[in-house]
Amino acid sequence: MAYNIPEKYQDLTSAPTLDKKTLNKMVWLSCFLQASFNYERMQACGWLWGMLPGLQKIHTNKEDLKASMAHNLDFLNTHPFLVTFVMGIVLSLEQNKADTQTIRSVRISAAGPLGGIGDALFWLTLVPITAGLTANIALQGNILGAILFLIIFNAVQFAVRFGLMYWSYGLGTKAVTMLTSSAKEFTRAASILGVFVVGGLIANYGGTTVRMIVGDTQINIQSLLDGILPKLIPLLITLALYALIKKGWTPVKCILLILVCGIVGCAFGIWTGNSQAMDADGNTIPGGYNPLVEWYDYPEPAPAEKTGQQAWDALTSVVTELQESGVTVTMPE
Repeated sequence: MAYNIPEKYQDLTSAPTLDKKTLNKMVWLSCFLQASFNYERMQACGWLWGMLPGLQKIHTNKEDLKASMAHNLDFLNTHPFLVTFVMGIVLSLEQNKADTQTIRSVRISAAGPLGGIGDALFWLTLVPITAGLTANIALQGNILGAILFLIIFNAVQFAVRFGLMYWSYGLGTKAVTMLTSSAKEFTRAASILGVFVVGGLIANYGGTTVRMIVGDTQINIQSLLDGILPKLIPLLITLALYALIKKGWTPVKCILLILVCGIVGCAFGIWTGNSQAMDADGNTIPGGYNPLVEWYDYPEPAPAEKTGQQAWDALTSVVTELQESGVTVTMPE
C-alpha cells in the first residue's frame, strides 16, 4: 500500500543543534551517494543513507522519522563532491521542522545547479591542473606522480565536502539564494579557466606529428605545419573529438577512432614514431620505423660529425699515405 507523506510533522518542536561527530559521520557517508544508483530516483538511496544519522537525532517521533525518510527518497541528482552543501541546508530545515513540501522543494532547487558547478570545478579545472602537474613525474617512471595526484585530488574534495557541510548547515536556507544568484557567473568563470588549462595541456603534451617527407626537394610536411601553427595536429585532433562528442559520440567510440587512426596512419607512414628498432648493421631505422606501405622515400640521416680525435686520426692517415708515396708533407705543430 502506498504511503502518503504528511505535509507537516507531528512534533513541531525545533530539534537541538547537531554535534560535530554526527556531521562528520554524514560527510563520510556522503561518499556512498552513488553506491545504489538507479535510473528511477538516481541518487536517492545514497542520499538517504548519508542523511540518516542526522534525521535519527532530529526526529525522535517514529512517525516523523518515517515521513522524513519517505520524502528524502525523492528523485535526486547532484554532484557527488558538493552534495554536503545540500545536506547542510536540508538538515537545517529538518531541524526547524519545516513543512515537508518546503524541504522537498528546497532540496531540488539546491541540488540542481550543483551538477554544472561541480563539473566545471572538479572535472574541468581540478583534474586537468592536478594531472598536468603530476603527469611529468609519472612520465619519468616515478610512481610518486600517481600518488601525488590521488593525494592532492582527494585532499581538495574532502576539504570541500567538510567545509560545505558546516557552512551550509550554519547558513540554512540563505545558502540557496546565494547559490542560485551567482551560479551562472561561477560556472562560467570555472569553465573559462578549464578551457585555458585544457589548451595548455594540448600544447604541452600533444605529441602527434607527421612523418611524411615528399617531393624531389624532400619537403618536410611537419616543418610546414609548424610554420603555420606549432602543435597544429594535436589541436585539430582535439577539436575533431569535441565535435564528435557534441554530435553524440561516446568517449569509448572516440578512443577506438584514435586507436584506428593511429594504427592506419603508422601503417602508411603518416605519423612520426620511434620503435627504436635497428637494421642488420645495427643502425637505427630512418624515420623511426618501417611502414607497411612505403609510398614515399624517407631520406637517409646525415652522417654524424666527427669528433676532434677522429678528425685528427683521419688527417694523420692521409699524411702517412702521402709520405709513403714520396710526397713531403709537414704537419703543423
